[in-house]
Amino acid sequence: MDATQPTPNFPVKGRKRILAGNAFLLALLFGLVSFNKSVLRPAFHGRPFLDTLTGCFPNFLAALLISLAFVNAIVNRNPRHGRLLAYLGSTIVFVILTIEELKPMWGASTYYDLYDIVASAVGSLLAIGIFEWISRRQKIVTDSN
Repeated sequence: MDATQPTPNFPVKGRKRILAGNAFLLALLFGLVSFNKSVLRPAFHGRPFLDTLTGCFPNFLAALLISLAFVNAIVNRNPRHGRLLAYLGSTIVFVILTIEELKPMWGASTYYDLYDIVASAVGSLLAIGIFEWISRRQKIVTDSN
């Protein structure tokens, strides 16, 4: 079976919705990280709490938005073990970002920062929370019909 071909259970419209949603999340990630780097970090440089917050904001965004890409696909496809996949996806994103923080591979980090790891954890947990919220809302809508 070719995974790229539409099926009755997963038509082209669903595939386009996932692709558009993930493209939006990717654009949002790059846009917000760029905005943080060019506007927020310079504006709050020298203020201890805000400087730390803007410093770990990209890790939070990466964990949240990349995890939401998994959530987007799971919510649209509604696979058998969707909850497990959402949790695993968010956990894998967190682990990769943590490894990147401890041992930089892609040049995103230049030095180890515990706040970045905490921000990644919070972003991944928030993505799981959003998944649970969407799942409950979908269940309520389904039950009321």
